[in-house]
Amino acid sequence: MGHEVAHAIARHGNERMSQGMLVQGGGMALDFATAYANQPQQTRSLFQQAYGMGTTVGAIFPFSRLHESEADEMGLIFTAMAGYDPAKAVPFWKRMSQLGGGQRPPEFLSTHPDPDKRSAKLAEQVRVARAYGIKYGTN
Repeated sequence: MGHEVAHAIARHGNERMSQGMLVQGGGMALDFATAYANQPQQTRSLFQQAYGMGTTVGAIFPFSRLHESEADEMGLIFTAMAGYDPAKAVPFWKRMSQLGGGQRPPEFLSTHPDPDKRSAKLAEQVRVARAYGIKYGTN
């Protein structure tokens, strides 16, 4: 729950909307430039496809993974502040890692960090998150 609250507080939705508008504007500019240069429709389509794949893999996915990692870190802190043990997030992500049966795309083609890396990063952040928490027995 803390993770989702973190997305809202960090305004990740707003950032994604702005990013989407920027990418769309770039695509429109590319289409205008290729039309102005009298490129055939097939060439214009190829440029648009390359632009779409490039921006998705090179910008949209990395920023999405960054937002997820940021929400994870903030979520741990919110969890501790609410009186829950943030260390419980680590086994949760280990279980999530096992759910797909290894059927995941490579991380660079994903909007979310690799679950194994995610749980390792969360384990590193637990100590800091606990400093924000109240006593919940494992502090």
